Amino acid sequence: MVLPADNRPVTEYFGENVFDDRVMRERLPKETYRALREVMRGGKQLDAKLAEVVAGMMKDWAVSKGATHYTHWFQPLSGSTAEKHESFIAPTGDGGAIMEFSGKMLIKGESDASSFPSGGLRQTFEARGYTMWDCTSPAFLKEDTSGVTLCIPTAFCSYGGEALDEKTPLLRSLEALNRQALRVLRQFGDHQVRQVNVAVGAEQEYFLIDVAQYVKRPDLVVTGRTLFGAKPSKCQDLDDHYFGSIKERISLFMKELDEELWKMGVSAKTKHNEVAPAQFELAPLYSAANIAADQNQLIMETMKRVARRHSLVCLLHEKPFAYINGSGKHNNWSVVTDTGLNLFEPGDTPYENAKFLLFVCAVIKSIDRHAGLLRLSAASAGNDRRLGACEAPPAIISVSLGEDILDVIRRVSDGLDRPAEGGRVMDFGVPTLPKLSADAADRNRTSPFAFTGNKFEFRMLGSSMTVSWANTVLNTIFAQTLGEYAGRLEQAGDFDREIVKIVHEAYHEHGRVIFGGNGYAEEWVEEAARRGLPNLTNTVDAAQVLLEEQTVELFESCGVYSREELHARYEVILDVYTKRVLIEARTASDIAARQLVPAVDRVMAALAEETARLEGLGLRAQSQRVRLQELGGLLDELAYQNAELVKLLAAMDADPCERLCAARACRDEVLPRMDSLRVLADRLEAACPLDAWPLPSYQSLLFEK
Repeated sequence: MVLPADNRPVTEYFGENVFDDRVMRERLPKETYRALREVMRGGKQLDAKLAEVVAGMMKDWAVSKGATHYTHWFQPLSGSTAEKHESFIAPTGDGGAIMEFSGKMLIKGESDASSFPSGGLRQTFEARGYTMWDCTSPAFLKEDTSGVTLCIPTAFCSYGGEALDEKTPLLRSLEALNRQALRVLRQFGDHQVRQVNVAVGAEQEYFLIDVAQYVKRPDLVVTGRTLFGAKPSKCQDLDDHYFGSIKERISLFMKELDEELWKMGVSAKTKHNEVAPAQFELAPLYSAANIAADQNQLIMETMKRVARRHSLVCLLHEKPFAYINGSGKHNNWSVVTDTGLNLFEPGDTPYENAKFLLFVCAVIKSIDRHAGLLRLSAASAGNDRRLGACEAPPAIISVSLGEDILDVIRRVSDGLDRPAEGGRVMDFGVPTLPKLSADAADRNRTSPFAFTGNKFEFRMLGSSMTVSWANTVLNTIFAQTLGEYAGRLEQAGDFDREIVKIVHEAYHEHGRVIFGGNGYAEEWVEEAARRGLPNLTNTVDAAQVLLEEQTVELFESCGVYSREELHARYEVILDVYTKRVLIEARTASDIAARQLVPAVDRVMAALAEETARLEGLGLRAQSQRVRLQELGGLLDELAYQNAELVKLLAAMDADPCERLCAARACRDEVLPRMDSLRVLADRLEAACPLDAWPLPSYQSLLFEK
């Protein structure tokens, strides 16, 4: 059911379903409000008395808006969100009921942890897991035709305290970055900044298709992507969909989506047609990384829910269709202070520019040292199919800085503008860096990690992925390098010359990761190999980075992951990869055997009957016999390939091996066999009458709305 449009001005209802600062300031006692703000800034711990007051006010606010239930909303390692709803109802002695919500209920909840992926941190018989309130991300109301629910963003941990979610490591990484960035800023004489945070803007790409077509495609229903589908006569050849006029049906969906997101405080800003047919994009404004991660999950959930009301289905798979662009999620990442300073923004004074250069050099060094880890943060079975073409960056991690910044780094690192001996070097012979804006350098759409004015854009993330893991990695590797730089500056006898040494070392020891050319070119693959850059083309290879000692040391030294938590994530990554591939393989085999083969049999039977009729009349039927022979040959080969796939899957079921072995088997044996099956099926689709093929065609899925 399509909900009626909200015709109020947006300013009247934006954030009305969020228990945000405005609501807290209005409803909480002044002392309680100030104490909670101090907790949110990390200045003190949350105590039971404070939580009790906040819980009462939060409950009253939610109930006044129609809420009957609350849930601790968390993000387990499944990649999506989870919620267990509890009603506010509490019985009274006289047979009635009251609405109850205590501080204890707000702070902590208990959920069955055994059924979520844990990588061995929890066993099936160890069911207890805890959700812990994250007061830095505001509670919100989910409102739909079934009612209103208060959602409380929470971390999720095991009985022993290990992180079982995406939020806990992200919060730890933010604290690590804050701690080391403050050390650096203090060396620049900045004592006003109390907090350094990360700002994230996650652009979300997605496809919309008609639900009537969707339900006829078991591959889409089960796996989220088309396992079969012949290439249509038109794909995205004419670029006529990109930024094109939005069809009314889609526009109505987008309008309702905006309204729901705005009510939950999500600042959905930009919407447009993307390059591929039936593909679209939504971009929100920047927000603090933790909130941005929560809101991106909300965006994906809401897209799916609202699409159904419009008899549409939202596809978030990274490569739902062959031959056209896949869907990514561009993670715009910047580091900002509570005084309003963007640390990736060049300044007007030598010291401001030295500070800017140091932070940029920290990015270069961090990415070069941990390129494989950053690649892993964007790895999945779906994204492996997307990377490397059609505006998706290659698997090789590189940094694009633009010529302006790169030129200044070169000049400083090579001492080209150094003054006479004994003079100060802080201005580097360059009075100020160029005033850079978003268009100071052309956007490199083939670069995985590009500087775009006052931020870095990580373009490698897949559309269905949480942004938490990638930002956890970015924050942690950056914090490690900042900590090293802070230590050097604290011990430096000549501060200015130490800055120059840092720039010099970043460029000459880690500059191999800097690349501003065409990331799709084969020459770049060869050049990257000569530079010694990793080219991890698949999730299985990328996952091995988590077992490296330097990775364990990185996360443990920054207090983000323990060795056990890292190994658990490794196990989860391989397990999810294997299961997704096997689900796809079983689905493909089932479709081939139960839909495609019978359909082709019917076509061949009808063709044989027509051939016999023509020949019975004394007419030539050569073309019919050629078609019969062609179809028969393709069908036999399809049946053979499917039988081989079935045997392969049966062998894996009968003799299960450890996770790495199973993942490699999926990568090296199952996926190639599935691809061979698809080639044959797509040739059969092209050879059969349109109305005889059991699956809706690409033309129907992509162009008929």
